[in-house]
Amino acid sequence: MKVNALIEHDYLLLGVMGDPIGHSKSPAMHQAALSAMGLSGAYVPLHIRPEGLSDAIQAIKVLGFRGVNITIPHKVEVMKYLDVIDEGAQRIGAVNTIVNDNGKLTGYNTDGIGYVRSLKEEACSDLKGKHIVVLGAGGAARGIIHALTGESPGSISIVNRTSAKAVALAAEWSSLGDLRGYGEDEANKALLEADIIINTTSVGMFPHITEIPVSPKLIPEGIVVSDLIYNPLKTELLRQAELRRCTVHGGLGMFVNQGAYAFEYWTGQAAPVEAMKEAVLRSFQPES
Repeated sequence: MKVNALIEHDYLLLGVMGDPIGHSKSPAMHQAALSAMGLSGAYVPLHIRPEGLSDAIQAIKVLGFRGVNITIPHKVEVMKYLDVIDEGAQRIGAVNTIVNDNGKLTGYNTDGIGYVRSLKEEACSDLKGKHIVVLGAGGAARGIIHALTGESPGSISIVNRTSAKAVALAAEWSSLGDLRGYGEDEANKALLEADIIINTTSVGMFPHITEIPVSPKLIPEGIVVSDLIYNPLKTELLRQAELRRCTVHGGLGMFVNQGAYAFEYWTGQAAPVEAMKEAVLRSFQPES
């Protein structure tokens, strides 16, 4: 991957923008990365509502942030406020990382590459020929689906609350593979043949940890079930999947990997991945 050379900073100011943002473990993870690398700086949570996104992006320049991560629900909308968008992020149509080079803001997407690396390392080493069902059609889904098409799967079925969005995304990338779009009411059609189910929605995320994006009865036994959510570490979807003897894959690996790629864009240095992962795991432990 192309890594930006780090502009000299006596203090590296970084952050994450989202709505909500209180659940995010990004500050713990990146603060640990800064410490492990001996870099002076801070990584702060920024609660930005949709109506304030434009002003917030301009504030990055004014306040001298080196960069920020972008999370739900801003990954698509943020693109219109940036100076440059990386080719990969442009194709995906979503940005999760911004780098500030002396007032010039460039957007990248590290979600997809971080996710696929984690999925192959932890749950399914070869995705070739697999029938994959992706729940959701938002910014996170776009990054992951785009990365998955490079692994030669048998098919990718996109299931979304409103079928029109899923159908449109499948049509947009039809040249990349066998992509199909479904509404939630048609989910069983896609799930029957699934080898892998991937949840890219926020359903089941803290604090709504009892929620589940698909009926457990629709999960085929013995397949791979993956959830991008990392808070909680094991969502209700994954708990139910385990009861159906599935291999489960949580969002921690993707979260750490996408964060590592972002850290490398900001600093020009290889990210301390183990220190980042340990910091996230520690942040889940109750204080004594």
